[in-house]
Formats: sequence, structure tokens, C-alpha cells
Amino acid sequence: MFRTPLTCLAALLPLALGAAPEAEILETKVISQQSDLYGGWATVARRANGELWVSWSGGREAHVCPFGQVVAMTSTDNGATWTYPRVLLDSATDDRDSGVVETAKGSLLVTTFTSLAYEPLLAKAEKEGGWPAERLQAWQAARDRLSAEERKAELGEWLIRSTDGGLTWSTRIPTVANSPHGPIQLKDGRLLYPGKQLWSSDKKIGVAESRDDGQTWQWLAGIPTRPGDNASADYHELHGVEAADGTLIVHIRNHSATHKGETLQTESGDGGRTWSVPHPIGVWGLPSHLLRLRDGRLLMSYGHRRPPFGNQARISSDQGRTWSEPMLISADGAGGDLGYPSTVELGDGRLLTVWYEKLKEAPRAVIRQAIWRLK
Repeated sequence: MFRTPLTCLAALLPLALGAAPEAEILETKVISQQSDLYGGWATVARRANGELWVSWSGGREAHVCPFGQVVAMTSTDNGATWTYPRVLLDSATDDRDSGVVETAKGSLLVTTFTSLAYEPLLAKAEKEGGWPAERLQAWQAARDRLSAEERKAELGEWLIRSTDGGLTWSTRIPTVANSPHGPIQLKDGRLLYPGKQLWSSDKKIGVAESRDDGQTWQWLAGIPTRPGDNASADYHELHGVEAADGTLIVHIRNHSATHKGETLQTESGDGGRTWSVPHPIGVWGLPSHLLRLRDGRLLMSYGHRRPPFGNQARISSDQGRTWSEPMLISADGAGGDLGYPSTVELGDGRLLTVWYEKLKEAPRAVIRQAIWRLK
């Protein structure tokens, strides 16, 4: 298999999967504390002071429902214990996904997007019946908090911002683009948000940027589409990282017929103003979260929604030109309702990965955590 060359870079390197370091899993456990509620699409971040934050879409009944809230909890002991979940945002419609990041100035940014995906399910239930009266009434009450026009006006890509360590939060800030794990901090001070314009007519794929610590966002550049692909229909849920040499790397969840279910990668050598044509990297799994380790290597974490159901990770030792064979973070999943892992490096070099998962024995999806290290 041959990889598309790295546009904007001098080297032309073929795809070559390197040997994977071993992942030694030290602990795996459920960290969410509300088993009667469905929790989905979590992100973990480590602050400069060592405090961990996890945010996700909580308060839910199911994968699709009108009740989603942005919730978060924190840990000051490297994930040994977590605070009880706290609601950060609860709009009048479904708040889905949640990313969290600390900026270079110490601000906390938490992202989400609003959705009306539940409406067709509710309309079908109203037409055909079959739901318990209590459930139907709860969904209708949640929907009818707003008129149809007001619900459509609520659709957007959003961020809330805290400058006091998470004690208080701003009102919602539109971010132009959205993706599950949110924006990344660049060494030049800018925040870059690789993502998708969910509610625009053309649903553009590309990057937005903020030059004022997340207070305002502007569209910076689009990402090109491979010949034969339809980016608005096939490309989803991006995440990025700045490699040690300054290259910006973005991974894309791909649903096009070509390499369906495989991660695509695009690169920028000019700060995000132009991007290479996305290309496959030989990794089946989605979506990807990217992290630069302290030693300069890159780590990608991603969900694996076919046997073995779980989460995997790979390492790149050459600024994202090639990726190792997979390391299993978890492989005991009951099915495909899982994933969206993200990873942080702890102070002692261990790694902590968080994801959501519908377990066999749990009535609704939970948030799980693995602590592991590279061998």
C-alpha cells in the first residue's frame, strides 16, 4: 500500500507500518457515577497543574434523545478518584459530544453541538404508538420547550469558556466548526479547531482559528477532498495535533466508499492555511484523537467498532509520516456502541485513556478509563 506524498513537506515517504511498542494496561474501570443515565462521547484533558478534566454528553436516555447535557468531572490524583459529575451546560435541546482543553493562558474551553436528531424518532412514535405513555410524554415535553422555529435556531457549534479553573463559565460562544474532541493549542498562541460546519448548507470541512484565547472564532481554511469523495457526506469528526517539527496533522473519520471506516490524514506546513489532499494511513477505526508525547512521538487513539470491539492506539516516531501496528487499550466490548477515546500523558509518563461504552451488564452507556504505559 502506498501513501499520498506529504504535500507541503520535502520528503516523499511511502506508507510503512512500524512495529508497535507494547501497551501494558495497568487498570481499567468505569468512572461515570450515574448508571441510570447514558453517557457518551467523552474527552479527557490534563491541565498544567496536573488536574484532570473529563467532559461528555450526559443526562441522556439513549444514544439519540432530547435530553443531552454537557457534564464534567475532575481528578486531582491521576484518575484514582473523580468528583461527582457537574452539569456545565443544559440548553433547551440535545447537547451532544464534548471536548475539553486548557489553553496556554490557563483558560478551560469545553465544546459541544446542538442536535435535533431525535425528532424523527419522536414523530414515528407519535404516529405508530408503542412507547410507554411516560416516555412519550417526557420526549414531547422536552421537544416542546421551544417552537419548531426556535429549535432550528438553536442548532449550532458551541463552546463555553472558564478563566477561573472551571468555577464559572461563559455563555455559549459559536465556534464555526465542530468535532468531538474540540480545538488544539498551537505553539504560536493560536487555537486551531479542525472540524465540520454541521449546519451550513455545504457542511464544509476545514479549520477555524481563535487568536483571542477562544473568545471568538473565524474560518481559516478548507481541507481539500479526495477525487471521488463527497466531503460533506463522507468526512466527519476531525482532530489535530502539532508535531514537534511544526507540521499540523489532522485525522478525519471517513465514510466514503474508498477506504470506508479507515482514518484519513491531511497535513499542513504553513500553520493551517493550506492542507494536503487527505490520504489513508492503513488504520481501520474511528474517530481518532491525537496527542504529542513529551518525547516528541505522536499517539493516536481510536475506537474499533468491529471484533475485537474496543479501543486501540498507534505511535508515530516520524512526525506522522508512518504509524505503528495497533496496541489494544480495550478489547472486551459488547458491540459497536463505544469509542471516541482520548488520551493524556500523566506526570510520571503513564497514559490515561477515557472513552464511552455500552457494557453488557449496564443498562446504559458509561464512561470508562484505562491507565497504561508503553513498554
